[in-house]
Amino acid sequence: MASVKILSQRAAREFADFMRLESFGGVLLVITAILALIAANSPLAGLYADIFHVPVQVRIGELDINKPLLLWINDGLMAIFFLLVGLELKREMLIGQFADKKQIALPAACAVAGMAVPMGIYAFVNWGDPVAMRGVAIPAATDIAFALGVLALLGSRVPLALKMLLTAIAVADDLGAIIIIALYYTSHLSLLSLGVVIASMVLLMLINRLGVTKITAYLLIGVVMWVAMLKSGVHATLAGVMLGMTIPLDSARNDGKGPLELLEDALHPWVAYGILPLFAFANAGVSLAGLSLSSLAEPVPLGIALGLFVGKQVGIFGTAAAMIGTGLVRRPDGVTWGGLYGMSILCGIGFTMSLFIGALSFDASHADLLVANRIGILSGSLVAALFGYAVLAWLLPRKTG
Repeated sequence: MASVKILSQRAAREFADFMRLESFGGVLLVITAILALIAANSPLAGLYADIFHVPVQVRIGELDINKPLLLWINDGLMAIFFLLVGLELKREMLIGQFADKKQIALPAACAVAGMAVPMGIYAFVNWGDPVAMRGVAIPAATDIAFALGVLALLGSRVPLALKMLLTAIAVADDLGAIIIIALYYTSHLSLLSLGVVIASMVLLMLINRLGVTKITAYLLIGVVMWVAMLKSGVHATLAGVMLGMTIPLDSARNDGKGPLELLEDALHPWVAYGILPLFAFANAGVSLAGLSLSSLAEPVPLGIALGLFVGKQVGIFGTAAAMIGTGLVRRPDGVTWGGLYGMSILCGIGFTMSLFIGALSFDASHADLLVANRIGILSGSLVAALFGYAVLAWLLPRKTG
């Protein structure tokens, strides 16, 4: 019993730290997205575009990686973000909200429906256009930092259970997005490079089983795996998730933290305050010249915006209401129906992960769709943020005294 109590206390402490980082990180995402839009629609537009097309080359013997700066951000720095996602997923499964199997059902079911319904709406709007259908997964994502940032504006009126439920849904959502990226956004495969990826993963699992706790050993193998993944045709960021899932939790130390939590603590500020804002700045800039309200009615932006704003709340709130109403699960303590509905709207803030999937969906040969998908993401996420905040501000009980 004592060990269970220690684990629950540590999980609560980790969640509190996570909330502080993610909430302020969400504010930074908003600021950098606005700066990107300003830069892309000002006399600096040419410079803004040119910066991210600067070629960056790393060559060691026959190994040559030559990509524009934008792809180094999207394939390289975002691999660190996905490493953090992998660490968070493993921690949640071992000592967090998913450690208790009874608590998995509601967020897992909500996450699945919250991905399936938006994807269905997008597919319905864009059916018959094979190029546009590559973006079917764009509205499936939830930006946890942005959503928690909006919740933070409501202060102590938001019950802890509601924050935990949103976080659990978003974490499960991230897992779903990872699976989609692995299965749907894979190009022509290199068997040799995939062999190196598999060998690296086996080696990571082996040193884990042997009890190796030196983080450096895992990171060195992880770099090799990332390079091989980059050359394999499978998206390189998945190497980050795979690496994160192999780093041991082992907490038999004086400070009570093992390699996983130490690495998570070290990476989290860099990701929340550096990598994600930089990614947002590099990908959110879209020229609004020549655009009108009718532009939002085009199939791609309309499907994304409707998927995020309508699909997310229908899928998540509808599933939660059905499961709670039929007695399959209990409504979380302190969470009202109004709070649950407002939270489901905030899950329609796709932003970071939606932009990432959008960049995978459409390449430079479909520049019009690259712009269109960003318009849909920004508009859908903005409406979800504003409407979700308004609903929660209206329906959440006010503190007295």
